[in-house]
Amino acid sequence: MKVLVTGTAGFIGSHLAIRLLERGDEVVGFDNMSDYYDVNLKKARLARFMDHPNYTHIEADLADREAVEAAFATHKPQRVVNLAAQAGVRYAAQNPHVYVSSNVTGFLHILEGCRHHGVEHLVFASTSSVYGANLKMPFSEHQPTEHPLTLYAATKKANEMMAHSYAHLYGIPCTGLRFFTVYGPWGRPDMALFLFTKAILAGEPIKVFNHGKHKRSFTYVDDIVEGVIRTLDQPATPNAEWNGMAPDSATSGAPYRIFNIGNEQPVELLRYIEVLEQCLGKKAKMEMLPLQAGDVPDTEADVSELIEAVGYRPAVLVEDGVANFVDWYDAYFSSLGGNSE
Repeated sequence: MKVLVTGTAGFIGSHLAIRLLERGDEVVGFDNMSDYYDVNLKKARLARFMDHPNYTHIEADLADREAVEAAFATHKPQRVVNLAAQAGVRYAAQNPHVYVSSNVTGFLHILEGCRHHGVEHLVFASTSSVYGANLKMPFSEHQPTEHPLTLYAATKKANEMMAHSYAHLYGIPCTGLRFFTVYGPWGRPDMALFLFTKAILAGEPIKVFNHGKHKRSFTYVDDIVEGVIRTLDQPATPNAEWNGMAPDSATSGAPYRIFNIGNEQPVELLRYIEVLEQCLGKKAKMEMLPLQAGDVPDTEADVSELIEAVGYRPAVLVEDGVANFVDWYDAYFSSLGGNSE
């Protein structure tokens, strides 16, 4: 089938594009090549599949209404995966307007494209950050998510609500996927694993917030991509048992659903760092710091709904995933002459 994937120069989007092309789908990629981080890394991701005969690339911004409409009108995708967004939880404190432009206005343009061009299924990236101030573990899609702690999380919660309204009003099947702490090869330079690796190799201290005591459902990128593809292949349908007197936030009387995608075995940050040290063969110098504003103490994913719906659970161990990242990091920067700046 023909799939429009936004954010194909990004971390997850590039992995997804390759998988879709490998199985024979046509992929229309859409990316604005933002300079939020090194554009050369984005170009290197794209270079892995840019010349594939079934790949078409569009360089434009989701906030550009005409460009998004043209992409739908020209290419007529059957299904859409929206991964493009202004990433980074903490960057929102410095540049809040770009989050609304990309994550809210841009998402509206995607919804309008789906509405007017008969898209069979929209799958979009949400985040475990929407659980915000919730402390009940593991996080379940059936829990309320009305207390986000960052603007980034608030924009993703807005995406979920916007998608539901379009599913209700126009019958567009929409599936939102709440990603939990994704890591792996080709990751973003602002992510912890990338920052830690760079600093440890340079003999510089790493900043360890909450004294390394918080736990995360670290989820390997291949597990995320597998979950995305499986949900993409099963368009959301209405829940016939949904009851407005006792509303379930994970489903709806409209063709709409929400899934967690995350590793069910959370790992303490100090253990994550220990695994990285073993893979690098070098000890980290650690600057112990308190929990950052906007951070939650722990995340733990309940993925029982994902397992029931698509028969898949993320399962790559951090020992394997971190080793794969280190191998990629070494190979990538060696190809650039060893400069990891």
